Formats: sequence, structure tokens, C-alpha cells
Amino acid sequence: MATPISSVSLAMKCFLYACFLCLCLLFSLEKGYALEGRKVAESHHSHSIEVSSLLPSASCIPSTKVLSNNDDKASLKVVHKHGPCSKLSQDEASAAPTHTEILLQDQSRVKSIHSRLSNSKTSGGKDVKVTDSTTIPAKDGSTVGSGNYIVTVGLGTPKKDLSLIFDTGSDITWTQCQPCARFCYKQKEQIFDPSQSTSYTNISCSSSICNSLTSATGNTPGCASSACVYGIQYGDSSFSVGFFGTEKLTLTSTDAFNNIYFGCGQNNQGLFGGSAGLLGLGRDKLSVVSQTAQKYNKIFSYCLPSSSSSTGFLTFGGSASKNAKFTPLSTISAGPSFYGLDFTGISVGGKKLAISASVFSTAGAIIDSGTVITRLPPAAYSALRASFRNLMSKYPMTKALSILDTCYDFSSYTTISVPKIGFSFSSGIEVDIDATGILYASSISQVCLAFAGNNDATDVFIFGNVQQKTMEVFYDGSAGKVGFAPGGCS
Repeated sequence: MATPISSVSLAMKCFLYACFLCLCLLFSLEKGYALEGRKVAESHHSHSIEVSSLLPSASCIPSTKVLSNNDDKASLKVVHKHGPCSKLSQDEASAAPTHTEILLQDQSRVKSIHSRLSNSKTSGGKDVKVTDSTTIPAKDGSTVGSGNYIVTVGLGTPKKDLSLIFDTGSDITWTQCQPCARFCYKQKEQIFDPSQSTSYTNISCSSSICNSLTSATGNTPGCASSACVYGIQYGDSSFSVGFFGTEKLTLTSTDAFNNIYFGCGQNNQGLFGGSAGLLGLGRDKLSVVSQTAQKYNKIFSYCLPSSSSSTGFLTFGGSASKNAKFTPLSTISAGPSFYGLDFTGISVGGKKLAISASVFSTAGAIIDSGTVITRLPPAAYSALRASFRNLMSKYPMTKALSILDTCYDFSSYTTISVPKIGFSFSSGIEVDIDATGILYASSISQVCLAFAGNNDATDVFIFGNVQQKTMEVFYDGSAGKVGFAPGGCS
């Protein structure tokens, strides 16, 4: 018996409708998978940041990392000199500078480094002596490095605990000393008095080690009553001048070193934030790294905390984290005591920027614990800024903060998404900057990209300390390499 036409038509309609529903379902699933995939890809190439975390806490939140000391290493706690974890911050003499002041001081340091590298080929060193140190401007000058981190070490016998700024961009270790012949700035601890130490000795002017000061300070040493006189200047007008001597340096209860060369500053001026002086970690033979090489083999590492309200560490000796990525150290011919690095590229949001390798090799690069903001070659910074602004276009921009020209107002947000930034090196490794190292916040309504450009393509690229935050940075001077490991402070 023949099937009615109306029944065939109805069955066909049902079949076609079912096919249509299947196609719709498949399309929506495919679209969902694509969106999910894109979300995963986006999250893989960006950081989700709670806006409230951009500003430091008013109270100290110590690191959970336990600092261990053993036969082959000595670890010291690192704090930001103006943060709540620092005893210096409780001192009126070391009131925290404003963000604008910090960045201006940082610019002075950078200018000083660039000047030092460009002038070193032609200058034979300047003369700075105790007798004519009044010619150095007697005003508050640029600090050794405005985002400085400090450690506490012992000096002398009996030992006196002193808070010193540690600096990979400096070689000489010095502290303020009694008597203050001309001027001593205010510091938290009592000023060191070498006459009260049984282990202090002056260095003679005729000593070969006195002549070594020229390479370590950039200044020709002086002589007073047959004793060696050092002089060192930072930025525009911060300085320390005094006698060069030897003393016992105590790092931990088990690690102490006799006859460490250091400067006993009797005329000192600058914005040193209440610290007692500086611990020089450069590559010169007069740095603490070189002077303790017999025990630590020129190995040291540090982790700079995520904010000024937390703590990190500085360790001499030991071994690197298993997840550290290593790249060779290079040498800047005009400044051999700096730690040079060979950068080859920058990535933003997972994409490598189209920057010629020659942009990075023209002036070379250094890593510096005392410079706050990373300074990129002009062409590299332009490319980074353009890419970052493009990926951040949904957020409202606001006015610049000193040298930082890419700033945002996040006051209407609780969470933001920020593109990841990575550095590539000649060894083939890529190091991702931690989320805390991408932005610099003066307030929630002014949060800036924490990078700046150099004025000239011939100025050295400086890898600054904001971008090093939370990484274990491991220096192996004897093997000529440096390593980076994420999550180093915890």
C-alpha cells in the first residue's frame, strides 16, 4: 500500500530539523572549544593581578623561606631599606622618598653609569682626596641606587652590626667612621669607630693595593700621614671619602673573614636612607665577592622581595635552584667590574617583538641590583611600549610618572590582566619577568609600565631590580655565568 505524501513530507521535515539541531550543537560546541582555547592561550600569556596587591602592605610579611647556613654558604636576610621590614624605616632620618624622588634618583644613577662607561676610555681617573673633598658639592645628591636593598653584617672586633646597601654595580665596601672629619649623614646604627676595634689596620699609601683603588672607584687614591685615602662618588653628588683599611667582616655566626679591605669614610654625603654604607659585590678584585673567593668561589645569589613589605635573601656560596636557567656572563670593555649579559630579544604577551639583534649588541647590557627601573635601548623600548599599550587598550591611561610614560588608572577594577614579558638571551634561554616586576604603582590610579628607554642607542642596557623581583639570581663568577630561577624568595 502506498504511503501518503503528507507522511513522507512530515518525516523528511523531522529528519532535516534533527540534522539542523545537530549542526547547531556542533557549531556551538566548536565555538565554545575555540573560546575556551583562546582563554587558555590568553591566560598562558598574561598575568591576572589583584589590583589591591599592587601596593605594599603597611606591615612586614616575612618570606616563608628558611635561611640555612652551612659549611659552603652564608645567607643574610634582605629587606628594602624604606619598607616596614627594615629597622631603618623607623628612623626619622631615613624618611621614605616620594615615588617621583625615587625615580629621579634612579635617573641620576643611570646617568652616572652611562657617563662612567662612556668616559672610562678617555679619562685616567679623577683625584678625590680628604684635603680637597670640600670641592665636592655639599648637598644631598643622588643615592647609590634609590630602590636599594640592605643586609646586616658585623664589622670589627668586637663586632658592630651595620646595615649596608648591597650593590652589584659597585666594588668598594665602605661604612661611615668616627671621627667624622667633615660630614657624616644620619644613620640608624652608631657610627663605626675603628679606634675601638682591635682588628682595624690602615693601608699604606705605598701599598700596591692602594693603587688598586683607581679601578675600583674610578678615582686616583690620595695620601694622608702615609695612610691610603679613597674617594668614591655616585650619581651627581653623593660621595664617601676616608681612609682605606682592613677589618674583620662577620657575615654569620660561622662565617667571618679577617683583613677584608674596606673604606672607613670620614666625609660622606648623600641620600643613603639611614644605612651605614655599602657592600660592594662587583667583579673588581677589591669587591667582597673577590675577597671571599677562596671560600665561596665567587658564587653569590639573591632574591629581591616582591614588595617593600616582604623579605628576601643574599647568599654567599651554595648551589643554584634546580630550575635555574643559565646564561654566560659577558664583559663590558669600558666597565669590566659590571656583570654583563647578552640579550637577544623581548617578548610581550607570548609574541617575540620584531627588534633587530643589533639593537641589543650596540652598547651591550649589564644586570644591576642598584638600578630600580630597567633601561632599554630606545628602539627596544618603543617596540615594548607599543605592544604593551595595544594589549592593555581596554584600560584607561593616565598621566606619566616621572620617567615612566605608560600609566593606567585601575581604580575601577578589582582584577586586571597584564601581558607577560620575557627576556631572551644569547644562550637560547628565555626568562619571564614576574608579575610584580612589570608594573610600578604610585597609587591604584597611577600604575605604570616599569620600564624606560635610554636616550641614546649607545647607552648600555641596564637590567634593573624591579624586573629581578622574586627571582633567585645566581652569580657564578668562577664559571662565568648567571642563572635565573622563578619563585626564589619562598
